[in-house]
Amino acid sequence: MDIYQSPLMSLPGITPEEYSYLQQATTGLNEQQLRNFLMVYSSKRKNPSDMLIFCIIGLLLVPGLQRFIIGQIGMGLLYLFTIGLCFIGSIVDIINHKQLAFEHNQKMAFESLQMVRMGGFQ
Repeated sequence: MDIYQSPLMSLPGITPEEYSYLQQATTGLNEQQLRNFLMVYSSKRKNPSDMLIFCIIGLLLVPGLQRFIIGQIGMGLLYLFTIGLCFIGSIVDIINHKQLAFEHNQKMAFESLQMVRMGGFQ
């Protein structure tokens, strides 16, 4: 299948690393399973550009917002109470926003694949 015709390319802001990971993870899924996977995964994934916005808001207004958004509640509370680890942690998160999004998306892809393979959707 051509890369531009792949249903994975319909995900907004998909990076080459994420595309490669998803392509490898979804091998062996039939057409219906792939559609179900995309439906579940697209609702859970975070776009890297959205993550950058969350990190900037986390630096300026609500320390730790980016960590709360990706489900790292403990780190979010730590950032909140230490004002983003004295702003250093928030600045590091801005620099690494793509990696934060990719790691979160990997976890969500794994969860979505488990749901599809276990027959959570018919």
